[in-house]
Amino acid sequence: MTIHEQIRAKAAEYRDYTALNLSKMVQVKSYSSQEEDVCRLIVTLCEEAGFDEVRIDGLGSVIGRVGNGPKKLAFDAHIDTVEVGNLKNWNFDPFSGEIKDGKVWGRGSSDQKGGAASMITAGRILKELGYGGEYTVYFTFTVMEEDCDGMCWKYLIEEEKFRPDLVVSTEPTSCRLYRGHRGRMEIRVILKGISCHGSAPERGVSAAYKAAKAALAIEQLNKDLQPDAEKFLGKGTITVSQMDVKGPSQCAVADYAMLYLDRRLTWGEDAELAISQVRDYISKATGDDPSSFVVEMPNYEKIGWTKKEYSQELYFPTWKIDADHQLVKAGVAGHEALFGKKPVVDKWTFSTNLVATTGRHKIPAIGFGPGDESQAHAPNEINRVDDLEICAAFYAMLPYSLEKK
Repeated sequence: MTIHEQIRAKAAEYRDYTALNLSKMVQVKSYSSQEEDVCRLIVTLCEEAGFDEVRIDGLGSVIGRVGNGPKKLAFDAHIDTVEVGNLKNWNFDPFSGEIKDGKVWGRGSSDQKGGAASMITAGRILKELGYGGEYTVYFTFTVMEEDCDGMCWKYLIEEEKFRPDLVVSTEPTSCRLYRGHRGRMEIRVILKGISCHGSAPERGVSAAYKAAKAALAIEQLNKDLQPDAEKFLGKGTITVSQMDVKGPSQCAVADYAMLYLDRRLTWGEDAELAISQVRDYISKATGDDPSSFVVEMPNYEKIGWTKKEYSQELYFPTWKIDADHQLVKAGVAGHEALFGKKPVVDKWTFSTNLVATTGRHKIPAIGFGPGDESQAHAPNEINRVDDLEICAAFYAMLPYSLEKK
């Protein structure tokens, strides 16, 4: 049997094993910064799979290793999840982890513990095949992504000096191969007014009305944003996600307003540009000098389960790699060897940990993961067992495919 035939056979043999491991992970709640229990479970699963080394880093992410080659290839899955929201929108227990009808059911099954389950199986396959090639293969099960995508990797690279040569995100791609996505940032705007009694509003200056004008200005800015030159990632976007207006009382003109903005950044856009656009549009809409109001990028400062203090600005740079990059080519070749066809090559709509590895630190990366992007953060989340098997095979094949390039 060829190596790809052996990998296909083992991925099929471990189909139920992969689904069961995903089920176990789904059953353990792991909201951002509260991932300790699922991390402990993953350590056990990696050890049982025969990994050469398993450790927990300073922020709480699990790092598994297979092989001892001179080059470093890292597969990444974040293992925190968003909360379940309104339980009335769910048709089943979000933490049941039930396996039925060819699917694993529950919160995090697609976003993105499915990728983690396939990674564990891939590590087991590589160990059983006696992989000893030019890559040390790392499997990272990372924390706090839902709150602050990429911070876990910013910490690994900048604080623990762990820098792989290549990275694969296992976020859901419907088993397509992705080579980029837009970046994002969060922006806070603070507008000031002058309060007065509500019976004579003409005596004051309403921050509420300024906020309304500012919100409409942001709506216009979103319409005016343009796509990237390649038209691969598409246009950037901006939206008002929160508003808060306050005054001395319910019978007073508001003297404070806050708008919180979600900005998606296409290729060629960065934080400086985005902030200057917001400042200009709001200044024109309100008539205020830009120096009279605040446009700022907040920091993320939540403490994780290890109680390690670490923070970063809420800026997540755009990334992409060329379609003819060796990593893309190796992924396409490996997929074709395994499944007899080339994968669809595309991009994510949402953001991933690759904002840090690739957007910030320029490490080449691709995405390939089980499940659908549309399942992320949605009620009644599921993942297909077929996808888990496909991805386990793809991850195990990639080191071999890279060595042929």
